[in-house]
Amino acid sequence: MKLQRKNRRALTLGALAVSGALALTACGSDDTGDNGDGGKKSNAASNIDCNGAKGQLMASGSSAQKNAIDAWVAQYRSACKDVQLNYKPDGSGAGITAFLQGQTAFAGSDSALKPEEIEKSKKVCKSSQAIDLPMVGGPIAVGYNVPGVDSLVLDAKTLADIFNNKIKTWDDKAIEKLNPDAKLPGTKIQAFHRSDESGTTDNFTKYLKGAAPDAWPHEPGKSWEAKGGQSAQGSSGVAQQVKQTAGAISYMELSYAKEGIKTVDLKTGAKEPVKATVDNASKAIAESKTVGEGKDLALELNYKPTAEGAYPITLVTYEIVCEKGNKADTLAATKSFLTYIAGQDGQALLKDEGYAPIPAEINTKVRDTIKALS
Repeated sequence: MKLQRKNRRALTLGALAVSGALALTACGSDDTGDNGDGGKKSNAASNIDCNGAKGQLMASGSSAQKNAIDAWVAQYRSACKDVQLNYKPDGSGAGITAFLQGQTAFAGSDSALKPEEIEKSKKVCKSSQAIDLPMVGGPIAVGYNVPGVDSLVLDAKTLADIFNNKIKTWDDKAIEKLNPDAKLPGTKIQAFHRSDESGTTDNFTKYLKGAAPDAWPHEPGKSWEAKGGQSAQGSSGVAQQVKQTAGAISYMELSYAKEGIKTVDLKTGAKEPVKATVDNASKAIAESKTVGEGKDLALELNYKPTAEGAYPITLVTYEIVCEKGNKADTLAATKSFLTYIAGQDGQALLKDEGYAPIPAEINTKVRDTIKALS
């Protein structure tokens, strides 16, 4: 996903954005003490072990995790004065490409590596391959603008029919059935999708395909395949269209829906409709299963959860790194930073930034895998 909204917390976090890239320097003071979680406690009250790290650490990829990276680096720099971290949030596809070309130490991606990408990674990872480390979760909200309707419930099939241009007005019987108490107008539905290649689109269409396969015949992907509807650039673009267009509906990261956009409650297999919140996204991620082989921790989400409060339109952003064969000059810094962001303090920052922490059971495996990187 390509985030184009200015991060309003950027100044307070001390983040510096230059030409679409994050160029942030980690600096600070000495570590003090052990916290029992594999790290050392710094004067920033964080559990960071610099592990002798120094030099420049280059990374790029998912713009969805940009706000998380901002917050992480602001804290990491208080402990590790000899590391300069440069993260360029130019999108998942660009990040994977740069990593496979040996240009970066790790990449961020909102989708796990494809088999062909894993095969290509064996060249840059020498005798090993790249692996996926789930690090950031987040709900994809469905924002809508229907005057007079302050609460709206939809299910997977109805969403699929709306975005497949089969349901055309807001007073359609399928929507009325899910919202018997709402005064639904006959306003024409204006469905907006992303015009750019997007991890948000990929994860949204995976949900539609997984939860309503008969209603969504299209293959999931970063590019929008269904006919009809209107398009806009980036999450900020679709959010703006929903704000200003009566009858509009679109999908976006939750942070974009906080500014005056109402969001759909999702009817799942649970008794009650589920709201798009970071806590509910974490509940959905907890129902996922690991499908990667060996040390690869790629996840398969459950798009038909029955657990109360599990919100299944959720994405997971992975940090992609070589299992073995990492460059010697950046290995210490890579392990130090990834260990911190996968740790208790790093994950604790996510909710404040509108993200869902990775469930503890999965996160323990992530930390164990990071320790073994070589």
